[in-house]
Amino acid sequence: MKKAILSVFAAFGFIGLANAADITIYYSPTCPHCHHARDYTQNNFIYEYPTINVTMVDVTVPEHRAMFIDVLKQCDFASGGVPVIKIGEKCFQGFAENMADDLRSAIEVDLNDAAKKSAANVKSAIAADGEKYRNDNPTPVATITEYTADTTATDAEKKTNASDNKLASWLLAILALAVLVFSVSMANKKSKK
Repeated sequence: MKKAILSVFAAFGFIGLANAADITIYYSPTCPHCHHARDYTQNNFIYEYPTINVTMVDVTVPEHRAMFIDVLKQCDFASGGVPVIKIGEKCFQGFAENMADDLRSAIEVDLNDAAKKSAANVKSAIAADGEKYRNDNPTPVATITEYTADTTATDAEKKTNASDNKLASWLLAILALAVLVFSVSMANKKSKK
């Protein structure tokens, strides 16, 4: 019975993880703050938020200029300075480690308390000994995609993919609930004998 209840809580934890806001980092290869933002994301956020999707966009590629200009307009940024970090609907320009908690807040906007606690525990482990943590956990689940000229996913396709991920999370929760009901009914049958 206890195992079944824990399964349900775990499934609902996955739902919270599935709702982490995705990150897009618009950068220039020659920008030191951009390198810092990219490194910080690769060494911290992808471990803290295992279901996050990170997209890196090189704004010096001519095919990416129009997309970058659109983001600057959406974010209401007057300058074209990089990095521009878009997390869900929130926008940030520039990067310094003192911004990391603001970025985390934007990532966690739809996370449940269990997922936030898990991220905080990973953050603490990385702060204590990041190299050891990353060596012990060499393959983070989160994805990092370098946007290329061949990348043609539209915003509508990205939203569809995000919806598919949320649907899969809900289906997992329903499955966990079914396991709970089955376990309870089996426990009741055993106790009646």
